[in-house]
Amino acid sequence: YLQKALDTLSYIVPLSIFAIFILIFLALRHWGYTLLCFLTLPFAILGGFVMMEILGYNLSIAGIVGLLALLGIAAETSIVMLLYLQQSYKDTQSIAQYITIESLKSCVMRGAAQRVRPKLMTAISIIASLMPIMYAQGVGSEIMKAIAAPMLGGMITSALLTLFIIPICFYLMILKK
Repeated sequence: YLQKALDTLSYIVPLSIFAIFILIFLALRHWGYTLLCFLTLPFAILGGFVMMEILGYNLSIAGIVGLLALLGIAAETSIVMLLYLQQSYKDTQSIAQYITIESLKSCVMRGAAQRVRPKLMTAISIIASLMPIMYAQGVGSEIMKAIAAPMLGGMITSALLTLFIIPICFYLMILKK
């Protein structure tokens, strides 16, 4: 059964990652922003692997399921951050005849600031909902813990990435235009 499940995952995982890439592009409609969002996902995964290492979990099918769920959440929050940054930039363009470095910094800060509370609320609510699983005992708790562990670690790194790195990269991308 394990080998059959691993064989199934060998095409489900790449297909899932490809689907996430396509969905990111459909949401953002810009190749540069799509790549920015997509290339942040390995850092969310890194947080999942670190948490699994800290807690002593081996990579298992349950862990892979947790990592895939994490990818979806991290992609969604990154997309929303980029949409807010894009909107702030468009608003600044419509007001100003030309955009200075200071006005660009201001618009990126404004767009990112609008997402701080919602991103923190999302991360904290997911982490809070996963914590009881980590303390659960009984039938099936080991599998649930293996799913929850990568999501916990990934939500921490994803929150940091979404709140700090994406706005900086967005700023640098616009600056190079």
